[in-house]
Amino acid sequence: MRKAVGTDRRRNPERILEVLREVDADVIALQEADRRFGGRAAVITQHLLEEHSDWKSVGFGVRASSMGWHGNALLVRKESQIVDCELIHLPSLEPRGAVMADVRVKDSILRVIGMHLDLSGLWRRRQAAAILSHVASSTHPRPTVMMGDLNEWTRAAGCLRDFGRDFSFAETGPSFHARRPVGRLDRIMVSEDLKIVESGVHHSAAARKASDHLPIWADVHPV
Repeated sequence: MRKAVGTDRRRNPERILEVLREVDADVIALQEADRRFGGRAAVITQHLLEEHSDWKSVGFGVRASSMGWHGNALLVRKESQIVDCELIHLPSLEPRGAVMADVRVKDSILRVIGMHLDLSGLWRRRQAAAILSHVASSTHPRPTVMMGDLNEWTRAAGCLRDFGRDFSFAETGPSFHARRPVGRLDRIMVSEDLKIVESGVHHSAAARKASDHLPIWADVHPV
């Protein structure tokens, strides 16, 4: 969401919420959700979430004013139960991390991971390895959805090949740049116990203006 600065170079968090309401997903992963400097305050305030949306943010307890960690945030329906949540530390030259939550959605518990990987291919692969290792070492395995901005242009190489050994990709289509999308930088991946029923890129006038990336979405069911 690029700190809610749109393609018109205006910061407008209400516009981000408008796009999220259009997509209307049960679980949402956001990148660049906090301001970069100072207290890393959330761009979408708790008041805006509570009064103008159907979601709540997963609290990771790192910074009181932040929505997530290193700009990564997870939103879930207000009636959803957050069973567990934790941070995933990533190797990097600049601060990077991923966030994970186990969420009860209807009758199932889903593990959700949000991420924003490095611009460097070498560091992206190291970060992918750290995430996959963290998932594999969990004492309570669950059906898992991973999503975010992977910054990888080529599907047959790099971190996408690493993720693809154990996870399936949603065929969402290009989402960057929002005004003329040509790059599939944003990805949704699911573990083998989940299937992707339908997926795509959300094209709307509001989405093309709200951020430099268009939202991607997937309808995911248990196998």
